[in-house]
Amino acid sequence: MSATTTTKPLHEAYSLRAPREYRNYIDGEWVRSTTGKTFENRNPANEDDLVGTFQNSNAQDVSAAVDAADRAFAKWRLTPAPKRAEFLYHVGEILRRDKEKIAREMTREMGKVLEETKGDVQECIDMAFLMAGEGRRLFGVTTPSELPNKFNMAVRMPLGVAGMITPWNFPIAIPGWKSMAALICGNTVVIKPASFTPLSVVMLAEAFEEARLPKGVFNVVTGSGGAVGNPLIENPKVRVISFTGSTDVGRDISIACAPNFKHLHLEMGGKNVIMVMNDANVDLAVDGALWGAFGTAGQRCTASSRLVVQRGVYQEFVDKLAARAKKLRVGFGLDAKIDMGPNISKGQIDTVRKYVKIGTDEGAKLVCGGNELKDGAYAKGHFHEPTVFADAKPGMRISQEEIFGPVTTVIPCDSLEEAISIGNGVKYGLSSSIYTNDVRNAFTAMRDMYTGLFYVNAPTIGAEVHLPFGGTKETGNGHREAGVAGIDVFSEWKSVYIDYSGSLQRAQIDTETV
Repeated sequence: MSATTTTKPLHEAYSLRAPREYRNYIDGEWVRSTTGKTFENRNPANEDDLVGTFQNSNAQDVSAAVDAADRAFAKWRLTPAPKRAEFLYHVGEILRRDKEKIAREMTREMGKVLEETKGDVQECIDMAFLMAGEGRRLFGVTTPSELPNKFNMAVRMPLGVAGMITPWNFPIAIPGWKSMAALICGNTVVIKPASFTPLSVVMLAEAFEEARLPKGVFNVVTGSGGAVGNPLIENPKVRVISFTGSTDVGRDISIACAPNFKHLHLEMGGKNVIMVMNDANVDLAVDGALWGAFGTAGQRCTASSRLVVQRGVYQEFVDKLAARAKKLRVGFGLDAKIDMGPNISKGQIDTVRKYVKIGTDEGAKLVCGGNELKDGAYAKGHFHEPTVFADAKPGMRISQEEIFGPVTTVIPCDSLEEAISIGNGVKYGLSSSIYTNDVRNAFTAMRDMYTGLFYVNAPTIGAEVHLPFGGTKETGNGHREAGVAGIDVFSEWKSVYIDYSGSLQRAQIDTETV
């Protein structure tokens, strides 16, 4: 952690932005909130480091942004999709040019190590290019008519203003996933970033501004969920809401959207499983478990928080995992020697500590970690040791509930069938994985795991942008983002019938053929 104890301010030591006041981006202008209030954003690795101050906005600011987006929609929806795509291509190029700078600011703001934040930016770049490509596709269907001299097709329509509420753990990738898909379909955007990571979305807005995106097409309003998120959800001009966050909040949003039948996409919690079979490459499985459990300090909806291991390799796996986890270096993510950064906040550390106690009280065996790091160079940040519980039971709370921290739980099993049963035995259904060298095991698990993502000989993290992302059960509400499936969230189908027969023809009634 020597990087956080430098005598220079961190922004000077690491060539980062000097702290300043950032404004909302509404109708192509950077404007202050009507409240006149701001909130601070501080580095979770060192609370002395002020990233910047941001607008503490309210419903009036949301209304201004939505009105701007609504006005812009009238023209943006009529802009040909290939022309809309040109803006996305330009944004992708800007992000690629500034990838290192953006990633360094994100590490400071969010905490995960630089290699991970560079990956976060790369996902946004990839999505910009992927969705720009859809500007020359946006496929519909053509079908034969049952009647002569008649042509049938289906085309996509944009919805209107898209409201987005995005999380802090992937603070530019997920906003990119949502906004690029919405924009290529012809929608306009109002986005409320997580209050822990507003700078990342501000930097995305800066890229759109440099790309000369028309005013009002992309808008950013910062502030709390209650003061900004709720008015965004409730505004009647917002036709679709896309939310990534907790299942409890997602349930409340679903209820709020129901009275007006507002389109809604939810991406929520996970309690993901890696299954390790007797025939697996144990060292490879340990590599995957380390990355899956402790990447982003376990603060991923796809984190590998359950490890179900067959008894033939169980003890070997536990011993190797604990030994490797103890060697992970925790600290400030811009330090090249660091393997795992901080948790996002004191509240998140408190949650981790609570679950460590729960696991211990439940009778699981703590084989590694278990302690908050708060002395010396860790004193000004939010750090916790990588933590491994072994000999856990499937019904324990640490085996059932999402922790969102650097804690993983190892559960023994006797067979593939038992592993699959344990894997499916939670309320979430986001991601699952199996380590095996038996193709029958791999295909059986692929068939029987009821999750939206599935991996073979890889951890539960690592989704690629050209495939659908999302989960089953209480992880989502049936929609997907990323890939071509992402545009389904932000478009509606219109079936078109063109009769050039010159006479009245009645489908399902006219049965004679010409």
